[in-house]
Amino acid sequence: MVKNPRAPVAQIVEGMEDTRPQQPEAAAQPSDKTLPVKVDELARDPEVQAYIEAANANLGVIGFTEHGTRHANLVSRIARNVLRRLDYDPHLQELAAIAGYLHDMGNAISRYDHALTGALLAREILLRYEVAPADIALVMGAIGSHGDDSQRLGEAVHPVSAALILADKSDVHRSRVRASDPSQFDAHDRVNWAVESSFLRVDPEEKAITLELTIDTSISQVMDYFEIFLPRMIMCRRAAELLGCQFHIQINGVELL
Repeated sequence: MVKNPRAPVAQIVEGMEDTRPQQPEAAAQPSDKTLPVKVDELARDPEVQAYIEAANANLGVIGFTEHGTRHANLVSRIARNVLRRLDYDPHLQELAAIAGYLHDMGNAISRYDHALTGALLAREILLRYEVAPADIALVMGAIGSHGDDSQRLGEAVHPVSAALILADKSDVHRSRVRASDPSQFDAHDRVNWAVESSFLRVDPEEKAITLELTIDTSISQVMDYFEIFLPRMIMCRRAAELLGCQFHIQINGVELL
């Protein structure tokens, strides 16, 4: 058992801060118009359904975890809840829910640059529903900034973007694993399979956002989680900071960050 796991993890995170791009001085502002479409209607849209189904199928072929309607629904709900708990305007909450539902559609085209292609697909769909340009810009910015490829981490650029990153990167759970035979698990499968529960807790009074995980350490060690997901946790930390909060990780009741 690690006697003091907090310090090494915190030091690793601090050591990577120098690579962080500078935040812009101003971010896009939402429109003052009522949204002509809500996330529930978008979830029933045949085009949206086709893109999400294709994206999930494509990622399954190349060995990625589940990225279908389960993931889309969960990320949508969590993104909305992050802004709701922090008392953001209901209009921004709905935009976060929309961005959360649509964020992975770009995988229908390719995993590479899927955040950018997904933002463009979302633009065409929201234009069809006559969503205001300012609102489309916010959704596109959120989707386009959520990627975590090896070249550069996505960076939260406004509250909708921050909520999407936190919601997306906190979805670690055994229900995402596609393989039924543990002998076929890769490193991501093993870590996801080890996570028995995952909850993103938002405490507005303490200005804290905490990812609470329960991990079966007989399947995967705690440090395996950080080895796989540390870049995503750095993204979450920066996203929480944009929302005026501190980001924490609690695993099996122990705060590690």
